[in-house]
This record gives sequence, structure tokens and C-alpha cells, in this order.
Amino acid sequence: MKKKKYNKDFLAWIMIILFFTAIIVLYNKMDDPDPYIDQKEEAPNPTELHPTVKKKKNTLVKKAKDIGIQVVITEEVRSIKRQNELYAQGRSKRGNIVTYSKGGESYHNYGLAFDYALRAPEGNVIWDIQYDGNNNGQSDWFEVAEIAKRLGFTWGGDWKHFKDYPHLQMDFGLTINQLQKGLRPKIDKNK
Repeated sequence: MKKKKYNKDFLAWIMIILFFTAIIVLYNKMDDPDPYIDQKEEAPNPTELHPTVKKKKNTLVKKAKDIGIQVVITEEVRSIKRQNELYAQGRSKRGNIVTYSKGGESYHNYGLAFDYALRAPEGNVIWDIQYDGNNNGQSDWFEVAEIAKRLGFTWGGDWKHFKDYPHLQMDFGLTINQLQKGLRPKIDKNK
């Protein structure tokens, strides 16, 4: 009978050790870079859109044009300085608040986001999210957002706390914290 108790105690300790080992492995995996992501100690911020984002942006513009909507790209990659200037707007500078992200805290700073608006047939840029220029009974702005989401973009209009209707981004599963630490989406040179 003593041998059975020894086996139960032994098995219980093995299970406890395995459990904590699994916890440690999973915890360490949280910061492991994805095999599809480049990691550099001090990766410079890009000066142009990531090639995948650029390609899908161009597809978005074409698909919107095919349904009678002219998309205007108003801003792509932002420098840290430009982001800080926008952050100051509505705070220490005149104007409305347009961002809650300081320099280095926006996907624009990493070439993974762009902003859009619409262009009317007369040529003026339209910021009215209810505008229906193709006269199909739907907001052109929301039609563009739906196309973008099908292409893999996240739309700022879906955010709960700050609706950023012009904003589209692809984060490739990376957080701002990871981007600040130097992680970057890999660039597939075959595409």
C-alpha cells in the first residue's frame, strides 16, 4: 500500500513540473518573433509603405473606381515629427484632435497605414462619410471601407473609442510596442 502512495505522489509532482514548464514555455513564446517577421536591433522607420500594403492600397483604389468611387490617398507614411505635429493639433495647437497617437505610436510611422478621402466628379475632396456619389443608396466611404476589409485592412471606423474614418492599416500581427522594439513585417521579394 505504501508503494501506491509513493507512485501517486511521484505522478502528482511530475504533473506539477510539466504544468509549470508549459507555462514558462508559453510565456517565453509571447515575445518570440514570428518566423515571417524581420527583427533588427535598431530598425529604421520606413520612408514608404510596406510593399504588401502598397499593393493592396492600389487594388483598393482600382476596385473602388470599378464601382464609381474615386478614392484619394491623403497621407501614407508619417515621420515621427509629423506624427507629433498632428498629436499637438487640438492640444497645444489650434484645430480639432485628429489622433491620439504620439510619434512612434502610429502604424503610419512604420509604413503600415494610410488615410483616404473621396473625390467628387468636380474634383473637390470630400470628407463627408455619408456621401453617395455613385448613387447606389450606400455611403461611398463605407463601401470603400468594406472593400479594404476584404483586402485585409483594419479600418479606423470600426474602433470603439476613437472613430478614425479615413484610416486603414495592416499590422501583420504586430503591436506598436513590437514595432518600437524593431520588429518589422518581412518583405516577400517574390511578389
